[in-house]
Amino acid sequence: MAEDEKKPETTAPQVTPTASEEQSNKPAGPQFVVQRIYLKDASFESPKSPGSFQANWTPKISFNIASKSSEIQSGVFDVVLVVTIEAKKDDEVAFLVEVHQAGIFTCVGFSQQELERVVSTVCPNILFPYARETIDNMVVKGSFPPIMLAPVNFDALYAQSKEQQASGGNGAAKPDINEVMQNAGAANAGNAGNAGNAGKSADEEANSEPEKSDEDS
Repeated sequence: MAEDEKKPETTAPQVTPTASEEQSNKPAGPQFVVQRIYLKDASFESPKSPGSFQANWTPKISFNIASKSSEIQSGVFDVVLVVTIEAKKDDEVAFLVEVHQAGIFTCVGFSQQELERVVSTVCPNILFPYARETIDNMVVKGSFPPIMLAPVNFDALYAQSKEQQASGGNGAAKPDINEVMQNAGAANAGNAGNAGNAGKSADEEANSEPEKSDEDS
């Protein structure tokens, strides 16, 4: 056999990717993951106790709610829901409770508009039940009736803030969703006050002594 005889050339077979491989190569869609729910801060003050327990419980309840967020790393956000409750009796503070309920959320693959909505609505919706439970626990431990806050529709509040922004014109300042939350807080405060009155009335009724009839005497 001649030394300069050439070997036949071979070509690598072409591999056609499967459907699953094609699907895995496509960019992933939006991803939302709750990494952690935690209590960042909480405080309870009852400056007029025990005098607050001696009067009829007909408080004036004020309710404030706000949220704030920060991107702690790419696509990971720390969202904090701040809920403050103040109960006044005869213009004196019976108790003041504030809870900073927080969570760490992964939000990737969203547009800027979608991301704003997720951080402003989805995350607070998840955090609010935890904040409400913590508030009731502290208020009850302070020997007051539970507040029993009504649910807050953060989606409606966000839509309202956007409507106000659109109606304000291009030159108007962008409304803060937290300002819209204050209006919801005022309505919720009335419900909380009514719930507190109902709880106190039930306690008083349960602890009251039955009236004696003439036959007993």
